[in-house]
Amino acid sequence: MSLTAKSLLSKIAGPALELIFPMSCAGCGREGKLFCLTCLPRLPRLSSPFCELCAAPGAQSPCHWCEERPLDIDGIRAPFLFEGPIRNAIHSFKYKGVKAAQTELGDLLSRYKASHRIPGTVIMPVPMHSRRLRDRGYNQSSLLARRLAKITEISFEDALLRRIIDTPPQVATTSRNQRRDNVQDSFRCYGDAGGLQVLLVDDVATTGSTLSACAAALKDSGAASVWGLVLARET
Repeated sequence: MSLTAKSLLSKIAGPALELIFPMSCAGCGREGKLFCLTCLPRLPRLSSPFCELCAAPGAQSPCHWCEERPLDIDGIRAPFLFEGPIRNAIHSFKYKGVKAAQTELGDLLSRYKASHRIPGTVIMPVPMHSRRLRDRGYNQSSLLARRLAKITEISFEDALLRRIIDTPPQVATTSRNQRRDNVQDSFRCYGDAGGLQVLLVDDVATTGSTLSACAAALKDSGAASVWGLVLARET
């Protein structure tokens, strides 16, 4: 059965679907786990040098983009590059209803955080607009954030920050400046973020514009710091 058909069924069958169609490795297709023991060590890692602010791979810090127009977020970190098996896994998780992938993907985030000093006293997902949430049925960033919060025993919060404008997908933009302008003022805090050290969780960062827009709203509401943690950074 195709992943598209499986996605449609997942909205009806829920977790029971994984008993019928077990997880397949996003690298080689072997059944059993999202990443088999052979493919897991081969995932494309984001290694130095990279921009300490936006995590742009292969760049000095700050990169010329961040020098020209700094982000509002304090920093973005990612364990992987958005390519190969990790790209396949995120695509299936995000667009094809493979929600069971949240466990292994969330565990990868927790392992990365355990070995890297990233500030955060509360974990928040990048929110999805209510209209898009109804269409998809779930927010993949929220699933990742919940898993990370459970493992790290850090507080989880998903009501304070909301997406108030249903902007076009970032993939529809053609430049870094367009991406920033596309999401500007798209998020708002409904409550007091005073003194919070926020760790924002998302699946992928392209330029960091969405995470930065979230950080701007949180800091306007009093957040002490805002860092981003994503599974993968686009090159």
